[in-house]
Amino acid sequence: MKKELLRTVKYVLIAASAGLIEIGSFTLMNELFHWNYWLSYLIALVLSVLWNFTINRRYTFKSASNVPKAMLLVFAYYCVFTPLSTLLEHFLTERLGWNEYLVTAINMILNLATEFPYQRFVVFRKTIDTNELAEPQEKPAE
Repeated sequence: MKKELLRTVKYVLIAASAGLIEIGSFTLMNELFHWNYWLSYLIALVLSVLWNFTINRRYTFKSASNVPKAMLLVFAYYCVFTPLSTLLEHFLTERLGWNEYLVTAINMILNLATEFPYQRFVVFRKTIDTNELAEPQEKPAE
């Protein structure tokens, strides 16, 4: 129980750092380059996903899993999340006139709330605590 709570806290902190990457790169593209929201959002999302996946795989889930397979599973998640969040973004900013940063924050919260369980129970389900950083399993007393 304590181990899973610590894993969740680590995930949230690393996801927060990915969020800083996402909002920082989004701001750069949106404010400095004046790119369309959807393009800025998509590039920022990809940068944050790469960071989040890499760091969480190693330190939160301590997984020695097949990286291409794990990345493919994460890609599958984003094949659903990205179009849905982009549609939500378009609806809220273009149709209802909401602030782009508020909508980005909402998408980031939705991403955090859905991606952690997906990574925990789908992507790394069978490979948690298998890399060199994982604590060695105690051998039963003989």
